[in-house]
Amino acid sequence: MRHMLASMGIYEHWVLPKMLDFAMRQPPIMKQRQKVVPLASGRVLEIGMGSGLNLAFYDQGKVEKLWGLEPSTELRELASERARDADIDVEFVGLTGEEIPMDTAQCDSVVVTYTLCTIPDAVRALGEMRRVLKPGGRVIFTEHGRAPDQSVRTWQNRINGMWGKISGGCNLNRDVPQMIEDGGLKIETIETMYLPGPRPMTFNYWGTATHA
Repeated sequence: MRHMLASMGIYEHWVLPKMLDFAMRQPPIMKQRQKVVPLASGRVLEIGMGSGLNLAFYDQGKVEKLWGLEPSTELRELASERARDADIDVEFVGLTGEEIPMDTAQCDSVVVTYTLCTIPDAVRALGEMRRVLKPGGRVIFTEHGRAPDQSVRTWQNRINGMWGKISGGCNLNRDVPQMIEDGGLKIETIETMYLPGPRPMTFNYWGTATHA
């Protein structure tokens, strides 16, 4: 048991962050980031900053302040390096999306990309995003999740548990629009498509949401 726990620790702290960084910077995913991140403006909070892959797409002329929330120490270190390269000042805050240590109505934009799949209580986290968002502000998102085709959903449900164990808790079958609405937000715009790759992992939603 001790050896198993040690192996899990090595995987989570050394292997998984690099694996996630590699997976999350594949061209189709980077194109999705490029679609949504430039929409952010004003005082911006990014939930699940990961290794900082969105930093290349922020419009510095529109962003007044950028906060980043990321629970992984290893990924925060990678994000800090990318922030220096992008010449963006990022202030890291908090560790979990379910408890954002920021004042109510503090942000003009909240950016969340490929993160709702891993947050244990994603609806609670979306409620927190709504809380810190100013009236008239927007949650800007691109996420993968529950596919529209029954055959694909069957596979998503079948492999979801195993997938989560090797991917840092990622869920393949979350209903992203429903979660957003359950979090007290109103979807303003939304588009969907399958990205290139295995269909159970690649059905994407992207758009914006505001206070309901």
